[in-house]
Amino acid sequence: MALGATLGKLLLPDARHWPYWLLAAACAFLPDADVIGFKFHVPYASLWGHRGLTHSLLAAAVVASAIVGPLALAKRLAMPPPGRLWTLLFLATASHGMLDAMTTGGLGVAFFSPFGLKRYFFGFHPIQVSPIGLKRFAGAAWRVLRSEALWVGLPCVALILAQRLFSARPAAAK
Repeated sequence: MALGATLGKLLLPDARHWPYWLLAAACAFLPDADVIGFKFHVPYASLWGHRGLTHSLLAAAVVASAIVGPLALAKRLAMPPPGRLWTLLFLATASHGMLDAMTTGGLGVAFFSPFGLKRYFFGFHPIQVSPIGLKRFAGAAWRVLRSEALWVGLPCVALILAQRLFSARPAAAK
């Protein structure tokens, strides 16, 4: 969620677009809606399993299109340019799978689902995997939250500070 909001602030820096920052944060969290499949005994490694279709690049494109399309048709006054908003929501949604591919556990991320079910991890795994389920998370909460603060939170803060630094420079210095 932090990365989604950060992307919102970076891509739509005007403060009047703050609702879209929140929308981007929600999109960054959305792929994990697939955990509902555990209640219905959906196999983890299946198309509909955890880190499957909902974590794919196609799903990110569908989410961005499903949100921006109706907003663009409604021609909302405070809406940013549709292409920029679509890019933000796509990147925010896709960022979830990207971060999951840097975790220490799970089966990987099916980035190209449904066209390919192969799961991927990146070569760099600094983020501690979060156990699924509240009871299991409780025992690992400090380890997981510390890892996410370090590898997601701090870079987000650094990006926002860099944006402020560079946008505050006088025009002649740019």
